[in-house]
Formats: sequence, C-alpha cells, structure tokens
Amino acid sequence: MQVAPPSPLLKRLPPGAWVVLAWCGGMAFTFLLRLQLPGEWYPAARPAAQFFRWDGQVDMAVATALALAGGALLRRRPLWALVLLLAASALGTMPLGVAEIPLPQFLAAEVAVFFIAAGRPRATGVVAVLLALAVLGGYLAVRLICGWPITTSSETAVALTTVIAWLLGNSVRESREHAEELRVRAATQAVTDERLRIARELHDMVAHSIGVIALQAGAARRVIDTQPDRARDALGEIETAGRQTLSGLRRMLGGLRGPEQGRTAPPVPLEPAPLEPASMEPAPMEPGHPQPGHPESGHREPGHRESGLGLADLDRLAATITQAGVRVDVRRSGEPRPLPPEIDVSAYRIVQEAVTNVVRHAGTTSCRVSIGYRDDEVRIEVLDDGRGGDAEGGYGLIGMRERVGVLHGTFAAGPRPGGGFRVEARLPVPTGVR
Repeated sequence: MQVAPPSPLLKRLPPGAWVVLAWCGGMAFTFLLRLQLPGEWYPAARPAAQFFRWDGQVDMAVATALALAGGALLRRRPLWALVLLLAASALGTMPLGVAEIPLPQFLAAEVAVFFIAAGRPRATGVVAVLLALAVLGGYLAVRLICGWPITTSSETAVALTTVIAWLLGNSVRESREHAEELRVRAATQAVTDERLRIARELHDMVAHSIGVIALQAGAARRVIDTQPDRARDALGEIETAGRQTLSGLRRMLGGLRGPEQGRTAPPVPLEPAPLEPASMEPAPMEPGHPQPGHPESGHREPGHRESGLGLADLDRLAATITQAGVRVDVRRSGEPRPLPPEIDVSAYRIVQEAVTNVVRHAGTTSCRVSIGYRDDEVRIEVLDDGRGGDAEGGYGLIGMRERVGVLHGTFAAGPRPGGGFRVEARLPVPTGVR
C-alpha cells in the first residue's frame, strides 16, 4: 500500500502562516465559547459587557492586526514579531473580562516561540521563551497592582505550555544540527576514504611498475652488449609496464577531473611515442586500446571492478615478475571460486604489493605466493628468504593493512624467524558466495 505524500501546501507553508492560523483559530474558539451553541442551555463562558460593544470589537481588530504583522515579520525579525504577538495576546484579552491571558489568545505566541527555538540559535530561543513568560507574569502583576483578581493556576498552565513549545522547538533544532553534523562527518569520511583508496591504487600501480622497470632496466644494461635480443625484450617489457602505468594514471586522473571537464576538454594522452614499433615484443599499445587483461581493457573478468584485476591475473603477474629476475611460485589450495569484486581486487592488490616489496627490498631471487580458498575466507601468504625488513615501514604495508581492515579481515606482516619476510592476509567471504 502506498502512502500519500504530504500536501505541497502544508509542506511549503511558512512559519508566519502557522502563527496567523493559530491566532485565527484561537479567536474563533474564544467567540464560540461565548455563544450559546445548539444543545447548550447557556454559553460555556459568560461574555463580559464590553465583549460585543464597539470598544471591545476595536480591541479585537487591533489585536488581530498586530498578530498579522507579527506573522509577516517572523521570518526576518523573530523577536520583534514575538513582541507584536505578545502585545496582540494582551490586547485581545482585555475585552474578555478574565483574570488571566487565556490559552486561545496566547496560542499564536506559543507557536512563534516554537519556530524561533527550532530555527534560530539557542540564545534567541531562550530570549523568546523568557519574554513570553515575562508577559504572562507582567499581566498578573498589573492586575494585582490595580487590585483586580487573578487566576494563578490558569496562567501557570499557559506558562507550562509555553515552556513545552520552547522545549519542542529546541529539540527540533538540536535534531537538525545533529543530522547536519552527521552528514558533514559522513561526507568528510567519504572524502577521506576516497583519498585513501586513490592513494592505495596509485601506490600499488606505480610502485609495482617502477620495481619491474628497474629490474628490467638493470637486466638490459648487463646483457645489452652480449645478448642484444634479451636486452630488446627487457626494453619491450619496460615500455609495456610504462604504458600500462600511464594508462591507469590517465584513467584515474580523468575520474578525478569529473565529467564536466571531461566533456569540455579532450584528455591529453600520456603515452610516449614508441621507440621501435617494428622490433619491440610485445607490440606497443596504441592510446585508448589497452591489451586484454589491462585495467582499461574491455576483456575483464566477470564481476571485476573498474580495475579489471583479480586473483585470476596472478599467473600473468608472476610471469612478469619472473621475467624481471625474481621467480614467483604461485600455489593454490582449496577449490577456487568466484569472489565478490571488492575481495577479488583487494586480494590481487595485496599480492601485487607484497611481491613488489620482495622485488625492491628483499634482495632475493624467488618468493612463494599461497592462495587458500576456505569455506569462510580467502587466505593469502607471501614468503621470501631475503633480508627481511621493518614490518611497520613504508606505505605499502599501510595500504595492505587498510585494504584488509575495510573488508574486516586480519593482516600480519613481519620478518620470519629463519630469515626472510612473511605477509599474511585473511579476507572473510560473505555467506552468499561460499
């Protein structure tokens, strides 16, 4: 069953209009109390002698004019509007011949107190409620000075409803401020999370590519005189890694610039001109046509995110690192199965960063990557027998730890007792994909 949306009129009605409606409703109720309605033997309230006289009607008309002016002024000058409404309530009470300001005459002022407390700073709301209470107390004080009777209990009830109106308005204001604070906090956290995500992606992309480029360049320099074919292959790998990195950076920078700039100015290609297109292996990529499996390629694994990478790409990663001089042994246990995109991409990035650290810092010629598929998690372990290192140093370990933390997994990294370094991550797998 569909619920009908609120009326546009009620939704757009300004606070001043509600104040005027409250005054009109109170005046109508006041007249009805002093008339003998059908079925009644006598009016509910006896009208004073001046109530139906011309002077009483003039007082009512002037009070109504003051209430209308207060309603019109409420949005721009709330306290001055409240003063007019309080004057209207006191003036509208005089023809009634009662010992206190009745609630129907004070209802518009209470509505104004609510809106002031809800939409203005706390200090303004406090001044408004104190001003309203002062008028109630001053009205009784004037009657006492003049020797006229008062009705303290009835006036206390009116004062109590005024305080309740202020409390309700203050609660609305606090709720609005709290909601705005939560919105700002959520927006700030979203920006922070996005910055961290971009930082992780940039670090993983650049650090891995630079590590491969450095190894390939070193290998090419050593064999360029004796084995020119191997040097040519190494230079081709360098160009491929550089192009892939630049292509990924272009995609990421294009996303950061936003769709507006993307429509007004075409992206500037970052790829350098090919060195030897006819002799390079693999063939250089043309701008805008990445190779299959590359993050910008149209041939992506099913369920992958924008990066298009996952654990299915580990063999390609291992082959690239092995060609660079560090043999990567990939071992899988359990039954491989499709994983949610965020888990699949994060698992690949963790392995990529761990292997890159081996290439750059371990000073070894081999490492082992183990992927364990279990019922409730995926376990990743990268071992090497190199020099080890500081488990808390560098942004790579921080990025891996953040990735695992986002997925509510566990992460450990540190030197092995017998030498070398160990990285382990456990990523929980949701129930629906086990």
